[in-house]
Amino acid sequence: MSEKRRDHRGRILHNGEIQLSDGRYRFKYVDEMGKERCVYSWRLDHNDAAPKGKRRTLSLREMEKKIQADHFEQIATNGGNMTVLELVEKYTSTKTGVRPTTVAGYGTIINLLKKDPFGKRRIDTVRISDAKCWLIHLQQVEKKSYSSIHSIRGVLRPAFQLAVDDDLIRKNPFQFQLMEVVVNDSVTREAISRAEERKFLRFVKEDPHFCRYYEGIYILFKTGLRISEFCGLTISDIDFKEHTINIDHQLQKKSKIGYYIQETKTTSGTRKIPMSADVEECFRKIIEKRNPPKAEPMVDGKSGFLYFDKNGSICYSLHWEHYFQHIIQKYNNTYKVQMPVITPHVCRHTYCSNMAKSGMNPKALQYLMGHSEISVTLNTYTHVNLEDARAEVARIQVV
Repeated sequence: MSEKRRDHRGRILHNGEIQLSDGRYRFKYVDEMGKERCVYSWRLDHNDAAPKGKRRTLSLREMEKKIQADHFEQIATNGGNMTVLELVEKYTSTKTGVRPTTVAGYGTIINLLKKDPFGKRRIDTVRISDAKCWLIHLQQVEKKSYSSIHSIRGVLRPAFQLAVDDDLIRKNPFQFQLMEVVVNDSVTREAISRAEERKFLRFVKEDPHFCRYYEGIYILFKTGLRISEFCGLTISDIDFKEHTINIDHQLQKKSKIGYYIQETKTTSGTRKIPMSADVEECFRKIIEKRNPPKAEPMVDGKSGFLYFDKNGSICYSLHWEHYFQHIIQKYNNTYKVQMPVITPHVCRHTYCSNMAKSGMNPKALQYLMGHSEISVTLNTYTHVNLEDARAEVARIQVV
């Protein structure tokens, strides 16, 4: 009978185990793909001390137990040797049919992981604490905003869930509440007051340069349209006979794609909203003054857009963001009492708040806003203050 193999301390070695000449231990095994693999450790048993100057890692037999448990549960050893970056790339490759903006978002996160050491981590080594510390690092050191971190975690969490479902790892390390880890420093877009709205509109109307945008800005304040919905409107979407605005698409533009038509943000976004007389008059003036290029541009079968820039290109959301920035800058350079930041989305927020304060039925307001959930509508006007509450109590108080 052959003598049993032993280490330098006389301990019997199991099948697959060997002690090398430098003192390290090695365990050789065959993985789930039939490939021969090896793991190494300076320690055979968990009670062994690490040699002087060597980092204390799992002992060889602790590694063996993990490999055996993975094999029993059909979990790929070492996470299939897949890195975080490779996992995210695999996950995003499964997301077909997503919007171009979503694809661009995936690209941003992948580029981040290519530069960040976290992207090179093997997925089975990422613990919940590691995931939390990385997100904290992104906010505190890399100065990423809460919304950016929310988007990053929004990709990493389902990506790691894919790894769980594929039996590459046992547990999803990103399965935690984000607000418990990083500070929500995002700035809430506040609605402006009715007085500020009137001052702003009057300034635009009376300004010799910005007056050309008055009707469009007025419509944004009085309809609550998303800026992409407004930019996507064509002459045929304005029904003067039925006094309605048809909203079933939005206009987008990306540098590598150009202009394109996209469905509304949600199915609830597809709607017809009524026009008040003043809004209708603004549309008539816009159509009367519109100055398209000689060859009317067409985007995905649609033409007759309402606004064009000086080069004859269709105005899209970025145009209007810049118009608002320049108007606010000029206003605040003119008057001592400063106007708060106003964007096209602030117009939408203001409309929703004004309608709510006027006592509009929340479900009707949800329809007009194109919100898929009533909670989105109700959470939009979080800025209601004591005076608003006092007025509401006085209105409904029974004498």
